[in-house]
Amino acid sequence: MLTPVRIVSVGAAAPELRLSAGDVAAAWGRGGGRGQAAVCASDEDTLTLAAEAASRALDASGIEPGVVDGLWWGTTRPPFAEGPSHAVLSAALGLSSHSTGALCAGSPHAGMEALFGAVDAVAAGSAGVAVVVTSDAILPGLGTTYEGRAGAGAAAIVVTAEEGPAVMGARVTRTRPLLDRYRGDRERETRDLYDARLFRERIFVPEVREVASQLATLVVDDWSLPDPDGRLGSVIGRTVGAATPASATVSQALGDTGAAAALLGGAGALDHAGTVGLVGFGGGRASGVVITADGPVPGAATVADVIAGGRPATYSEVLRARGQLTPTGETVQMGVPPESAFFARGAVEMLKLLGARCVDCGTINTPPSIHPHCLTCAGDKFEDVPLARHGTVHTYVINHTMPAPFEAPLPLAVMDLEDGARIMLQVAGDGASLEIGSEMELVLRRYAYERGVPVYGYKARLLADRQEAGERADVKEA
Repeated sequence: MLTPVRIVSVGAAAPELRLSAGDVAAAWGRGGGRGQAAVCASDEDTLTLAAEAASRALDASGIEPGVVDGLWWGTTRPPFAEGPSHAVLSAALGLSSHSTGALCAGSPHAGMEALFGAVDAVAAGSAGVAVVVTSDAILPGLGTTYEGRAGAGAAAIVVTAEEGPAVMGARVTRTRPLLDRYRGDRERETRDLYDARLFRERIFVPEVREVASQLATLVVDDWSLPDPDGRLGSVIGRTVGAATPASATVSQALGDTGAAAALLGGAGALDHAGTVGLVGFGGGRASGVVITADGPVPGAATVADVIAGGRPATYSEVLRARGQLTPTGETVQMGVPPESAFFARGAVEMLKLLGARCVDCGTINTPPSIHPHCLTCAGDKFEDVPLARHGTVHTYVINHTMPAPFEAPLPLAVMDLEDGARIMLQVAGDGASLEIGSEMELVLRRYAYERGVPVYGYKARLLADRQEAGERADVKEA
């Protein structure tokens, strides 16, 4: 008999930019356009969102990353077309090099596949503690009707066979080999539907309604339902007695988040006791599962704040961030390619954010690979330690003239971390609010996309930026 699998905590992440569907429609001379979609900044992608959501779930769980047995990640298309996507995320989270897991991709259904894979591993006893993370950053075609709905976001849960306030329940899957939205080989952009009415009446509604109806026999209190166009979620909701699904708020704020939609839409509903039904759809498959919470799940209460953050962005700003609007002119490739010996030697310390603590005097030297001797006592005995993720600005500079592919303004800050280490990093954003003494947090970001390969590292982000985004959302609601 399989062991019941319990949820220890949840986490969520969303990018900063928010694009109004009305602005997209107006740019193409169309009327209408409802809602908005979250869009990644130029240094964000599906992996950085996954890292932020999973880090929040781990922080809420109180479990050290080193004891996690496996990472299951679902996304429609990972950042490396063929490469170490899973390994990079695992390292960035600080998981053991011996941890297992899987990367699920290929359609928006990948989020459900990752969830089921982790639950089955824990139930079978092959993993004691597992992290499930679902994320997406959908790139739509220019001028398509989907452009105002294609969103981005991430959600994560920590599951175990031990204690936890929520338990995974029954699941159901329905499969039909029908094509809806897709991307072909060598295509960056997700194609729009060929026939929206055919999709709605013959593909989406029958499949999702059947799965949701089967789950509804278990008396579900809240629902997370897929909503690719901003209306179909409510259509399915009415068939199961939920005119306003719990996922509606997420869909309205972030748009269609693809593989992340099911878990992200239901994560916030786990902040109180009750049963939540999650339904995911894509790639010819619809799957559902119920989660029963005995009480609030750690991390669930913060999901609403994450969703409500962000700031309005113009259509041109979004096109630049997506890489669909680029300047002409010469670009300068990095002198050191991503697959070089330099990156091979420094990959672990960059992604795990490690420092070298001097055994003799305790000074933390950064970065470890370029300090053979301690900066304080000249000792040569070190131990690798993870750096603190918070600190204050010691000094900073904002560069207003940068060669391509870097974009000005480019702020750099020297930070004093909480553990005493001093480190220099790029700052996310334009640095307009930077001050000496500003409180910062360290977040994973994509530094470059070089020779077809994404390059990741950490940037500093103003804590005030997150707080002000939430305050703006509160004012808008009022």
